[in-house]
Order: sequence, then structure tokens, then C-alpha cells
Amino acid sequence: MIMAKSQPTNQVRHHRQQRGWSQAELAELAGISRTAVSAIEMGRLVPSVAAALRLAAAFGCTVEDLFSPRPVEADETAWAWPPQASPTQFPQATPTRFWLAEVGGRVWRYPVEATAAGLLPHDGVVDGEVIRQHSDEHPSKTLVVACCDPAAGLLAREYSRRSGYRLIVLTRSSSAAMSLLQQGRVHAAGLHFATPAEPQENTRTVRKMLGIGFDLLRGARWQSGLCFRPARPILRIENLARQGLRWVGREDGSAARRCLEELFDGRLPTRRVARDHRGVALAVRDGWADAGVCHRLVSDEFGLSFLGVRWEFFDWCIPAAWRDDPRIVALIDTVRSSNYRQLLSDLPGYDVRETGDIQAIHAGS
Repeated sequence: MIMAKSQPTNQVRHHRQQRGWSQAELAELAGISRTAVSAIEMGRLVPSVAAALRLAAAFGCTVEDLFSPRPVEADETAWAWPPQASPTQFPQATPTRFWLAEVGGRVWRYPVEATAAGLLPHDGVVDGEVIRQHSDEHPSKTLVVACCDPAAGLLAREYSRRSGYRLIVLTRSSSAAMSLLQQGRVHAAGLHFATPAEPQENTRTVRKMLGIGFDLLRGARWQSGLCFRPARPILRIENLARQGLRWVGREDGSAARRCLEELFDGRLPTRRVARDHRGVALAVRDGWADAGVCHRLVSDEFGLSFLGVRWEFFDWCIPAAWRDDPRIVALIDTVRSSNYRQLLSDLPGYDVRETGDIQAIHAGS
């Protein structure tokens, strides 16, 4: 049994992106302004009959193809990844809650998980063979990103306040976030491999994993280092291997793992692995480990001592072809906003002097 709700759809952006056109190119072809194209795609402007006909003519389709109401059926979507305990695997399992979001013209169903902004309302539930969709919000109104920024909840709240869109921030390491972007399952991926000593490492990583045609939006410069319980003697970077500490690490592909490998010349001292910065701090605070690599903000949150190791450049990687997507436009505007930059600068371990800068990754970069 499938329950669906009829949604007014606007396929202008989908048709435009399919053809690789910018909003300016579509505006010229349709004989309307770029501002009007943007407003129509965002659902803030209902086009006149004449404008709708011009848009349809530019695409070589009918007006109905662009604007007719169409139900968004839950069974039209695919899982972004399998739920950890789906009802088909475990008949007695709790029904699986999900979010819906459109990424690159495809609607994905995301299993609900804790996000950087806490637990968000779900759009529907899969219970056995029954899919119940609750939300009236169209999937094109949700932006999905992946990163390990411990302050990303501030971005999510400021983004929603400013734009009216929903931002779902999935907690993933830099490499895992990039992999999801490569698969077309998120709109943007956060990475922070670059340092003052290797300032182009984020660019090199994107070129290696994804190629060209991407933009890097600077989120912040932040401080990474060692966290440990205040009762322990002050750690010394020079002789970490001889201090007999129990270390908690991070998964392969994370910047924190790379930092720890550099400190120990590739000889990892860890047996326990945490999934994010707060997992590292939790393991140290609760005595499962003596030390680990995490963000300064998180170390302070957990009342731990902190020894700074290096500053890292955190960037959002965004496909250049999606720069005209109203949700991406809103993301860039939010990151550049004075209110968000002030919120971020008030936190320990953040430097926002370059926040909002954009670097294009193309063949010559």
C-alpha cells in the first residue's frame, strides 16, 4: 500500500539542469529576465501564461510538462542507502522513518539519523510494505550536505531562518562526504585536508576523487589538536609514542586520522575508532581512551584539555553546474552572511576571515 500526496511541481530547474544551461542562458532563450527565471524556479513567482509558453518553447516541451501538479509517490524514490534495520530484514523491527530530497533531478529517500542540528521531523515512514508519506513539503525544498563540522547545526538553523528551505546535515568524514557527492546523494560535501603547510590539499583531493567542474566554498579555518583529560600531565608532541597513552582514532579517510598518522609517522597507536569529533571527546572524557585528535570546539564542550596541532581549511565542495540551484544560492548567501560569520567567530577554534570565498576547480587550477 502506498500513500502519496499531490504536490504542485515546478520542473523548470530540472529541465534546465538536464540541458546544462545556466539561468542566464535560459532567460535569453525564453526572452524573460534571469531574475524571473530564478524566482520561478524557487516557487516565489507564478509565471504568466506568456512566460510559461516561452519557457516551454525554449525547452521544446509543453507547459504541462513544466507546471502540472503531479503526486510525488514515495515508491518512485530509491533509498540513498539501505536502512540499518529495515522491516524487510527484521520483521519485528521499528518502522523506518525517512526524509525526501531531490538531488540533481532525482528524489532520494534518506533513513532518518541524528544530524548536526539534532533530530529533524521526518517526511514519512516505511512499515513493512506500507509507505506513509506525511510531509507536504516538496523534495526540491530540501538541501542535503555531509560533513564533520561540529558547528554545522548553526549553519542549518541560520540557513532555514534566512531561506525558508530545510537543510539536512549528515555527519560524515571528509572522504565519506566526498563519496556521497560523487554518487549524487548530497548537494555539497565538507572537507578539511588543507593546512597552511599544504593549502591546496582540498583542491588536490577534489581533483583526484571527482575531477573538475566543482567549486570550493570556504567554510572556515579551524583548529585541530589533541584532547585529553585535565588530570593528565600536559602532553608533549615531541615524544607522544613514549607516553604510554591509550588513543582513540578516526576512520580511514578522515582528516583527523591523517593528522594522527602524521604525528606517529604512519604507525597508528589506536584500537578504538570514533565516527566524529564528539565521539573522540566522549571516549576520552569517559575513560575509554586517554587522548585523541578532535576539533578545539569539541574539546572545550566536553571539558577536556586541548593541545593545538594545526589549523585546517574547511571547504564546501559544490558541483559548479548546481550553482544556480536556489538551495545552493541560499547556502552561499548564508555562509557569507554577517550573522552566520559572527556566530562562527564567537566559537573557540574558528577563524572566519576567508569564510565565503569561492575557488573554482577547473582544468587550469
